[in-house]
Formats: sequence, structure tokens, C-alpha cells
Amino acid sequence: MSDERSAPEAFYDAYGTDEWDRLAESIDGRLEYEFTLAEVTDAIPDSGRVLDAGGGAGRYAIWLAERGYEVDLLDVSRGQLDVAAEKLAEHGVADRVTLHHGSVDDLAFDADTFDATLCLGGPLSHLLDADDREQAVEELARVTRRDAPVLVSVMGLLGFVQLQALAGRNVRALPALLAHGDYDADLLDAHGYDNEFTATHFFRRAELRDLLAGAGLSVERVTGLEGLGSPLHDAGIRESVESLDDAERSAVVETFDRLRDDPAVADLSVHMLAICRS
Repeated sequence: MSDERSAPEAFYDAYGTDEWDRLAESIDGRLEYEFTLAEVTDAIPDSGRVLDAGGGAGRYAIWLAERGYEVDLLDVSRGQLDVAAEKLAEHGVADRVTLHHGSVDDLAFDADTFDATLCLGGPLSHLLDADDREQAVEELARVTRRDAPVLVSVMGLLGFVQLQALAGRNVRALPALLAHGDYDADLLDAHGYDNEFTATHFFRRAELRDLLAGAGLSVERVTGLEGLGSPLHDAGIRESVESLDDAERSAVVETFDRLRDDPAVADLSVHMLAICRS
């Protein structure tokens, strides 16, 4: 796993439409997307200007624009911004979304600009330096108007470790990963592995709460997105659930939904979402 390949910019530049596709084409991606949208719908005002920080290929930005919001989509990957531009045009909302190239830890917006700020899908997890993560959260808070919603999702440590163990991947590295949460070239090289995923810091639930509160955000809840459905990221497990009939799948999804706010379930989720106020 080379340092160049593991850099988030390079990884997502090469990712093409996979980031767009993954939220619609499998049950684990749909759980993340649909449960995220449920929280966004409940949290944000009925109108206004919204920042989609780390918004990648634009799924959330398009959803917002189709509902009349003015959206600023920022991403570190020019490749993902190119995909977003194509998707915005396809959906007829390019006039409502402004694209920006940049990182979530250095936002080129004035203070109190946005009526709601979203940082979804795990952009904070791709900042390996703890100081950079703190700076990013401070930036998200700074550009958001007082008492406005800030929603932040990250990748969960326990959920990822569970997936790796179940699949028999990188297992010698798991004790070290569990100790510090940093999945990077140093970790994999030390244990003789190579992997195509990008450098990532995986969070515990309490760590996420502390990070956000440290920037002055009021954390209302931390919820699991895939929750108990996190093992569905494994293809074999996913296939068994996707083979169920519609009523059975609906019952499974309803069960996952009911338990998302349980603290233990949130901590076990591959993606967890914090709902905050600035």
C-alpha cells in the first residue's frame, strides 16, 4: 500500500463513479444513504444555504438541490467533482449547486455562512492527523450559523474491525488498528499486507462525541447508519439478505432502524452519524 496510492485524493480520483454507485446498488449502501437522509430531513430547515463538505460525487447535494436548497459542494478530489458536475447536469440542478475544490479542514467561506452543514460519508475519517480533524470540526462549526444543524458521519472502528475479522482480511494488523484507529501504509506494511483502500482513521462513538464537543458543537445524538446491518458490507452475508423476499427484507431493515440510536449499535456501525447544533 503505497503512500501515494493511499492518499485520499489519489484514491477517490481513481474511484470513478463507484462512490456514487455504492449508495444505491447494494443493501448496505442503501441503509447508509436512506438512514442518513432520514436524519437530514429531520434536522435541517425547510430552506436555505447548505454546505455539503466532502460531498464527493454529489448524491446528497442533488437530493438537497431537488428540494430547493442552495448548495455548496466541496471535495478534495477533482475526479469526484468531475463526476458531480456530470450528475448535477443529468439531474437538472447544476444551477443550484456550486462546486469547490478543497479540504474540510480549510474552508474558504466566511463565518456564519450556512443554514446547515453536512459532512457525510466519512471525510473526517480521511484526516489521519488528530490536529487536522480538530481543525476540520472547528471549521465546520465556524461557517455554520448559530444554533444551526451540523451533521457529521465517520467510519466506525469496531464495525470495520468486525468486517475484517469475519472476512479474514488483514487480521494480523487488527490488534494494532484497534489500539489507535489509523489504517494506513505504516500499519499494513508492518504486518506484511497490501490493500487498495485509502488511509483512514476509524472512530469510536465516544471519540467522535468528544471531538465535536471540543469544537463547541452541541451533540444531540450519535446514531448508527448501517448499525446491526454493518456485516452486510461482506459480499457473502449481503447476498443472503438480498435473496430474501420484499417483506422479509423490509422486516430486516425495520429491525435495524429501530436499533440505530442504541449506543452499542452506533459504536458497532461501519458508519456513524452525529447530529449537532452549532
